[in-house]
Amino acid sequence: MTEVVIFLEDIDPVVFLGTNNSLLDKIRSFFPKIKILSRGNEIKCIGEENEITLFAEKFNDLIEYYRKYNRLDEQDIEKYFLDADHMKSASNGDFEQILIFGTSGKPIRARTINQLRLVNDYRKNDLIIAEGPAGTGKTYTSIALAVKALKEREVKKIVLTRPAVEAGERLGFLPGDMKEKLDPYLQPLYDALHDMLPYKKLETWLEDGTVQIAPLAFMRGRTLENAFVILDEAQNATVNQLKMFLTRMGVCSKFVMTGDSTQIDLNRKTDSGLLQAMRILTGIEGVSVIKFDERDIIRHKLVKKIVKAYEEEEKTTTNSNNNKPE
Repeated sequence: MTEVVIFLEDIDPVVFLGTNNSLLDKIRSFFPKIKILSRGNEIKCIGEENEITLFAEKFNDLIEYYRKYNRLDEQDIEKYFLDADHMKSASNGDFEQILIFGTSGKPIRARTINQLRLVNDYRKNDLIIAEGPAGTGKTYTSIALAVKALKEREVKKIVLTRPAVEAGERLGFLPGDMKEKLDPYLQPLYDALHDMLPYKKLETWLEDGTVQIAPLAFMRGRTLENAFVILDEAQNATVNQLKMFLTRMGVCSKFVMTGDSTQIDLNRKTDSGLLQAMRILTGIEGVSVIKFDERDIIRHKLVKKIVKAYEEEEKTTTNSNNNKPE
């Protein structure tokens, strides 16, 4: 048996290890064969030499991560211990690049490996398709890129759009005029913009058309030039709608489509234009297709578990249906 003591120098152990050692317990879960004890600023670990060596290496990397980014939570620990690409990007400082500063002064940057890929692919491609589960920051990161591009005068306007497809509710029964009926569908886009732009600036840009938010159907007949255009909830656009949207692309424009293929609200899932677009546009020069997954989820820690549970249920149902006798 080997025993090693790691010192947390100039680090508050309560912050680094969590209240009641909650974060240390998370770390312990990845090394069940090692006995890990904490006392003040000392972390003592006892176990087989190969296990201790691996633990010490990763634990010291985690200390460097904390010192560099001044943060640590359960999701950081999961990504750091489970995702080698994320560890490499973090150690290289790839996540340090700030896209913009939000209205509260909080820096907005890519926080996961696929968010970082979205940022990097944006520089090289004019069309990006980002598909994956809820909470992975697909739309939020895209809007941050759009605001950055507008502020740096890479584009003249931002256009945000969504298909007005009911998720169990009926549009006609909502109160108010057409704008009031449609605004609830577009509210997540407003919320993201309010995080990134001062209220008066956003209102001015909305009034003069610098920032435009509209349902997908309103895109027909337009040519969008010098614009950063984001289609959110693309899984609910039909094949014809998505073809219409993509052919709106004008010169000096960037198009981003985000969606979750597991949350299609169309009557027939096969009608989703996103599924077809991912199939036929992959491999075309100038087009980037990014698959987000549960590792990118940055909402409440339960969201990742919920997504995983639904994925497992869908696999079970699919396998059951495939095994049914004809």
